[in-house]
Amino acid sequence: MTSFRNTARAIALVGLPTAAFAVASASAGTEGGDGLDVATMVMSMLGGLALFLFGMEQMSDGLKALAGDRLKDVLARLTTNRYMGALTGAIVTAVIQSSSVTTVLTVGFITAGILSVSQAVGIIFGANIGSTLTAQLIAFKVTKLSLPIIAGGFALLFLSKSDAKRQYGAMIMGLGLVFFGMSIMSDAMRPLRSYEPFIDLMARMANPALGILVAAIFTGLIQSSAATTGVVLVMGGQGLIGLDAAIALIFGANIGTCVTALLASLGKPRIALRASLVHVLFNIVGVLLWVGFIDQLAMFVKYLSPTSGHLEDTARLAADTPRQIANAHTIFNVANTLLLLPFGAQFARLVERLIPEHAEEREIVSGAAPEWTAVHLDPALLAMPSVAMEQSRGELLRLGRLLRDVFGDLLPAFIDDDATKADDIAVRGAAARSMDEQIDAYLIQISRRNMSEEQSTFATQLLDVGTSLDHLEELLRKDLVPLLERKRAFGHPGEGVGMEGLRAYVERVLDNLDTALEAFDTSDAEMARGVVRAKPEMERELRHARLLHYERLQDEGSDEARMSGLQLDLLDDMRRVFIYSESIALTMLHGYLDQRGGQRDAA
Repeated sequence: MTSFRNTARAIALVGLPTAAFAVASASAGTEGGDGLDVATMVMSMLGGLALFLFGMEQMSDGLKALAGDRLKDVLARLTTNRYMGALTGAIVTAVIQSSSVTTVLTVGFITAGILSVSQAVGIIFGANIGSTLTAQLIAFKVTKLSLPIIAGGFALLFLSKSDAKRQYGAMIMGLGLVFFGMSIMSDAMRPLRSYEPFIDLMARMANPALGILVAAIFTGLIQSSAATTGVVLVMGGQGLIGLDAAIALIFGANIGTCVTALLASLGKPRIALRASLVHVLFNIVGVLLWVGFIDQLAMFVKYLSPTSGHLEDTARLAADTPRQIANAHTIFNVANTLLLLPFGAQFARLVERLIPEHAEEREIVSGAAPEWTAVHLDPALLAMPSVAMEQSRGELLRLGRLLRDVFGDLLPAFIDDDATKADDIAVRGAAARSMDEQIDAYLIQISRRNMSEEQSTFATQLLDVGTSLDHLEELLRKDLVPLLERKRAFGHPGEGVGMEGLRAYVERVLDNLDTALEAFDTSDAEMARGVVRAKPEMERELRHARLLHYERLQDEGSDEARMSGLQLDLLDDMRRVFIYSESIALTMLHGYLDQRGGQRDAA
């Protein structure tokens, strides 16, 4: 989605002056009676389409930034009830104005293990309902207000100091650009109303198969069913196509929009491909159910939709058709969801049979392999920074608990000179390093996204926690694993003088690491304060444990002195484990984390 966004913005920057010039040229050429200026018209259409796409992206970004955390909570509370899932999918899509983005996010959730395919079926079905809001919005004839809307949004975006107001400004400016792009496309198409070859071409669109095919290909290429719908509404508003042909084109747009989800699932586990296939099957089955009843749907829509009785012929067609097309789009998607949702479980079982899961992938998705982090931190989730940050938080916790388990095995391996345990610690340490690098790279990508101030604070705090865990992993790799090797080379049993003090201190360190991680997981400020308050007592225990070895060190070169030296090194390393545990707690208290990604409390 990032590449699509950047492309749309680049096209829009070129398209804005091009479109303005093209509209002026088209008007002059038409008035001069020189015939149809195809080149100018194409440039106008492309410029208008670029502005439309850019406006949709701008509006979507503003809405996602404003509602991102709320949407995250809605998705987090999702249950196996597919009807609630459909409602969730409709709401999320209505807010972010893109069924493709919703489906891509759903693929990411499935890949990351947040949702099963059965849970995702309802969301995918509901996303098609939410996408109809765009058509309803566009169908209102407010193009004359597009420039004032752009100006108002621009003023909010660039003059407001409040982050929330700037996001509202981006959203309003995007809405104005959508209407302005529609206006440019409409003006560009006006000469086609009297151009016989184009009229004949549009007459062929009454053939449902051709209309569906053309719209599916166009939507698949630009990866935006909203853009296809916008073009269809413009053509309907100019009287270039009838309602029957427009409905066929809308059907095709619903099929073409599946391309985005299919592309998002490439390179992912097969379980993600299943979700994309559910989207494809739902839209294709929906079109097949209705393709033989286009005439009846058109009549029903005309009956329901308001009419402009005071206008005549082309003027009335231009006024009424966009609203009828939007209503047909809504009825088609709502009816399909109501008809097919009861068969959601069958859809899930069908795609599981069509795309069976490989044993290797099952191991990865279950979290049994280090590759789980790469699966969990899906780039598709970056479209919603609040969701991506929650995924990162979960992986940070998993990394922290892996390191805690490794530290818990250190002392037994140290005492017993157990080569098997030591090798296992080194292997798990390498897995921790891989996880740490992936999480760090993912958090940096999140930090580059358009986020609210609270989200930026949350991202910074996650980076701070990640840094503490990075230090723990580095300590394990550079100091503790080599210490075990030195102990094995020494070949002296670990039990003896000072071991009880070492054991007690290590246990206290691990208890505090557990508490810091639990506080991070549950957002418990009191637990975090407990780690910070434990520092004086931890220092006293460390001094006591050290004193037990100082006399032995005087006998330089003896086995007892060498053993005490190793134990003192382990004590110093475990002291650093406590320091990094304390750092995790302090990160929370200095800008306290809550599960909504903002500041809830202070130390």
